Amino acid sequence: MKKKEILQEYKKKIKLLKKYNLYYYDKSNPLISDQIYDNLKKEIILLEKQNNFLKSKDSPQEIIGFKPSKIFKKITHKAPMLSLANAFTEEDLINFEKKILNYLHQSNVNHIQYSAEPKIDGISASLIYKKGEFISGLSRGDGREGEDITFNLKTIKDIPKYIKAKNFPNEIDIRGEVFIQNSDFKRLKQKFANPRNAASGSLRQKDPEETKKIPLKFIAYTFGYVDQLNIDNQFEYLKKLKEWGFKTNPQNKLISGVKNLMKNYHEIEKKRAELDFDIDGIVYKVNDFNLQKRLGNVANSPRWAIAHKFSAVNGSTVIKDIEIQIGRTGALTPVAKVEPINIGGVVVSNATLHNEDEIIRKDIRIGDTVLIERAGDVIPHIIEVDFSKRHKNIKKFIFPKHCPSCGSETVKEFNSISKKEDAVRRCTSEGYECEKIAIEKIKHFVSKDAFNIDGLGKKIVENFWNKELVKQPQDIFNLDYKKIENLEGWGKQSASNLKYSIEEKKNISFEKFIFALGIRHIGLENAKIIAKYFKTCE
Repeated sequence: MKKKEILQEYKKKIKLLKKYNLYYYDKSNPLISDQIYDNLKKEIILLEKQNNFLKSKDSPQEIIGFKPSKIFKKITHKAPMLSLANAFTEEDLINFEKKILNYLHQSNVNHIQYSAEPKIDGISASLIYKKGEFISGLSRGDGREGEDITFNLKTIKDIPKYIKAKNFPNEIDIRGEVFIQNSDFKRLKQKFANPRNAASGSLRQKDPEETKKIPLKFIAYTFGYVDQLNIDNQFEYLKKLKEWGFKTNPQNKLISGVKNLMKNYHEIEKKRAELDFDIDGIVYKVNDFNLQKRLGNVANSPRWAIAHKFSAVNGSTVIKDIEIQIGRTGALTPVAKVEPINIGGVVVSNATLHNEDEIIRKDIRIGDTVLIERAGDVIPHIIEVDFSKRHKNIKKFIFPKHCPSCGSETVKEFNSISKKEDAVRRCTSEGYECEKIAIEKIKHFVSKDAFNIDGLGKKIVENFWNKELVKQPQDIFNLDYKKIENLEGWGKQSASNLKYSIEEKKNISFEKFIFALGIRHIGLENAKIIAKYFKTCE
């Protein structure tokens, strides 16, 4: 498919997504099933991953939830309602725990306890209480602003209107899920596609008397803003919620260790059909509130929690080749090029192999028949090799000891915390000597959360590099616009527009500048902390 055709297909899918969002969120009248909607989002994300020139502010990767409806008043959440990162495999949980331990400079996994809470497939809501009285309720909205759905929430019997307990905080934002039990949904099947849509549509009624007719339920599980909460951990908080009159999930458990998390996961998954409400996974939260505070958040999700999703789609195919991609920090990532296969309505031609250790552990080779899993929105990965179909002449894959781009030695760094070598092998080239690293660094420099230069996307950076217009970030501010005018696909106007975009971004916030430098381990949140401390680069 040509670039123009890919762009047309992408715009068509984005337009469809906006239409479906309008009918689902603003008109409370979904046009399609959740499965078709989820597949559309996944198709858009896959297109974006395969084609770097695709970008839209309406992409599923750019938004949390959806902008608040015009029907309801917008109110800013005192504490953002963040989304959660997803896990689909035991390996994902191991990596999640490793990141926590590394961040906390700990090595003992037994010190970390998790509150494991089945994830109800409903609608998130935020309940604001002041001096024990339920005064307002908001939807998630886009995570920053929510819709004022107070009167609709007040029709739900599970939500206490006044709490007299002496230990109840002076002000608290109690968060949970509004849902409909499967047994109650049977009589609503003619009006709604599924229980989640029924809950969403009911909460978004203009007339609370209409909402009152729907048997909505509410389960509480966390809090946002709070004033004077004398509780040390999540599990104690869940107990307090019950004391205060809220319903909580009876399947909640306190668990330590990934093996035990997996055991509980499989037990709950077996029980799914017996439950009277839909669940789509289990949320794991670091139990200790002090540790939660230390771990903090990344841009759109907390470091201390993850959603372990149920069910994944997989298929069998053949590895045609293994390519090594080199990232901004020098990390060498192997990618399997596979015979195209349709998995869950999406054609998959690439699968991540993660790192050298993963290839060795699973004994993955070019020519192997493999089982590929595509779970949620993550990049497809290989579950296992079908050794019964391996040909005798297939050779082991040897991971490069020298960078495929610049020829520098590649190494596995020693982790002083885990006392082990890192799984990732990295190019030892420094600065901008390695071509692939340099290109990725420049892409990062102009990215959305950095300088955010309009019209200077990933493909253009690569083109400018090949034309020797850009070799280091500072070259962006000294471009030869006359030369650019004469490039294929460019002209006076487009070159002038680019010049304007670059000039406009010569002054940016200190935190964005720090992030743009692409220093390893310095993400957006750490850049904010550094900027707040140092104030200026001088």
